[in-house]
Amino acid sequence: MTDLQNHSRGLGRRAFVSGLLGAGVAAPLAAASIAAGGPAFANELADAPAGSRSYPFEGTHQQGILTPVQSAAAFVAFDVTAANRTELVALLRGITERARFLTRGGTPSPTGLSAPPPDSGVLGPTVVPDGLTVTASVGASLFDDRFGLTPRKPSKLRTMDDFPNDALQREVCDGDLLLQIRADHTDTVTHALREVMRATRGGMQVRWRTEGFVSPPRPSGTPRNLLGSKDGTANPDVTDSSQMDELVWAKRDGTEPAWTAGGTYHVVRVIRMLVEFWDRVSLREQENLIGRVRDSGAPQTGSRESDVPDYPNDPAGDTIALGAHIRLANPRTPQTASSRMLRRGYNYNSGLDNNGNLDMGLVFTTFNQDLDRQFVAVQKRLANEALVDYVSPFGGGYFFALPGARTSSDWLGRSLLA
Repeated sequence: MTDLQNHSRGLGRRAFVSGLLGAGVAAPLAAASIAAGGPAFANELADAPAGSRSYPFEGTHQQGILTPVQSAAAFVAFDVTAANRTELVALLRGITERARFLTRGGTPSPTGLSAPPPDSGVLGPTVVPDGLTVTASVGASLFDDRFGLTPRKPSKLRTMDDFPNDALQREVCDGDLLLQIRADHTDTVTHALREVMRATRGGMQVRWRTEGFVSPPRPSGTPRNLLGSKDGTANPDVTDSSQMDELVWAKRDGTEPAWTAGGTYHVVRVIRMLVEFWDRVSLREQENLIGRVRDSGAPQTGSRESDVPDYPNDPAGDTIALGAHIRLANPRTPQTASSRMLRRGYNYNSGLDNNGNLDMGLVFTTFNQDLDRQFVAVQKRLANEALVDYVSPFGGGYFFALPGARTSSDWLGRSLLA
């Protein structure tokens, strides 16, 4: 008899989840916000002719942070195998060079008949930019004694915390370096990963990898996650530079190393959603767990997706339960306003686990000015929420997204290493 059959005969929800994970179910990386108040897919998918959308590579900040959400993504963490600081510089220069070309597009220069081709050809003879962004972030382990970087570590950067209800598998956590690759089509993401890895062979080795997609809005508004909920409704306004200075970009008050200016703390958590279990729960319970009406995305105190939850007139949680996900994640009080984060989220679908159950969920990413004030504070509020019976964080990591390459001769990581 399968675990799901056992559950249908009365096995408790938490026991069911524990048994599922104990049986070796792989669950992508972790749960911070899942529905309204959760990762931002929001109304940011832009229409453009196939392959034509592009973003300038140079700037104070890297692309892929405030950039409108692309439909496909890969998150790939690496262990750096460079032998010394000189080789680390060469690695980051190599990543920069390839990313600069790929995000701009063009025809690769020929290499001669006896040499390997200059490009894999996945996108044809001419590389199209296709909305590609490549965002490079560094993990705490890069700041060990290999490269002399320990004194330059961002003040809050560390190995990812293991929160209550997590089921972290450390082999798919953390890493020296993270590449977040996003584009308008999956083949563009795949092509970029292969080209960057080919250009940096010997400098880094893949530690873990996960891929994601953004669903189109159905029927309109914010796209949905794989629990069926509109996901990312309440997100800071990326066009408001004052909000971004308060919530995203590294502090410039002396509490962070000077080189971090223009960067941000980058969290990746992949969340296994136990969808077969969720699909057997009544719609009323699903909505109460999240705090929003499933079909419209409106808070249970409102009628439209954009309505602000009316907590002041619902102090006892008679309409939106006090333990609802959106209420815990963002209580909307003056005391919790500074814990808001810029969230980006991608659905993932990895087929089946070893028990034949669907392996799918959410790749949750967030950008923070202060890791503890924002992401960690929200996770602590979410500890033991009722939704943990249906989701299971198992990997990911804390990283720091490097400042941008400011000029055509600049390279990612120069302010850290030069």
